Amino acid sequence: MTYQASPQHSSPDSQTESLDQQLLETITVQDRQYQKYSIDHRISFVPVDEEEAERLEIQHRVFQRVFDDRLIFPPVSRPRRVLDCGYGAGSWAVEAAERYPYCEVTGVDISPHMNPDDMPDNLWLQVDDLNRSFTFDSNWFDLVHSRLLATGLNRSRWQSYFQDIRRVLKPGGWVQVVEIYFNVQSDNGSITEEHGLRQWSARFMRSLEDTKDLRVGTRLKALMMGAGLVDVDARMIPLPLSAWSGDPRMREIGMANRENVKRLFSALAYYPLTQRQRMPQEEFQALVTEAAHEADNPRIKAYFPVYVCIGRKP
Repeated sequence: MTYQASPQHSSPDSQTESLDQQLLETITVQDRQYQKYSIDHRISFVPVDEEEAERLEIQHRVFQRVFDDRLIFPPVSRPRRVLDCGYGAGSWAVEAAERYPYCEVTGVDISPHMNPDDMPDNLWLQVDDLNRSFTFDSNWFDLVHSRLLATGLNRSRWQSYFQDIRRVLKPGGWVQVVEIYFNVQSDNGSITEEHGLRQWSARFMRSLEDTKDLRVGTRLKALMMGAGLVDVDARMIPLPLSAWSGDPRMREIGMANRENVKRLFSALAYYPLTQRQRMPQEEFQALVTEAAHEADNPRIKAYFPVYVCIGRKP
């Protein structure tokens, strides 16, 4: 199911082009656009409109602050071929292609709706369902980048997903994965079950538990090692939801993250809660308003745990 061919793929045939029209079709729910194919096949319940593309760009800038402007964490100094799984609005893929002009960067996502208007010549974006086995050649990529796929990959896919990544990596190639655990935490333990933040987390995770594993960040190290990757290194980084930290760098990150968080509560949870769980519209709006207000309260010291994991193919 290829929308735009990358260098090692043949051009789409007529059957593929017919499928492309399905992939392009959208539905509108409460003024937000969703990919109909993803909704129908329970792949993703996140909007694919311009508003979401803007949020993803804000989120990318926040991550660049968290990671000290590093796009690549493992020791890959001169990558020749890079795969970006779940490119979203293309922020990471575009920046990687610009920083490494002699590298072929290939992005894969189920939705082409948020593709950037201007792309470097060394970037190819293709549309495919990452829940399916990879079609790339074995031993092809120097690096595979995967970020925030917990809401898109099926619960049953993660083990074979990392096996696919291992297969397409060159010997000595690296994978880096970043996932947010959407169970909001407090740096001083002040969040209780009565808080809107905890209610949002519990209801959001419950709304997708039949198909997705939103706790997968805690299992990344085990999954990589189970796939035969070596030199696996995993860590958790607290991502502040607002500017509450006494540390100047983390306070700056929290300040930059405020707008992303305010949009995220609604963008990620609207369809799962109101359409899948049948939460009334008024109740949903009250929940996200309360969660956003608490996230901005410096006394609560709210953060998302961000799990980062790298591994190498022997």
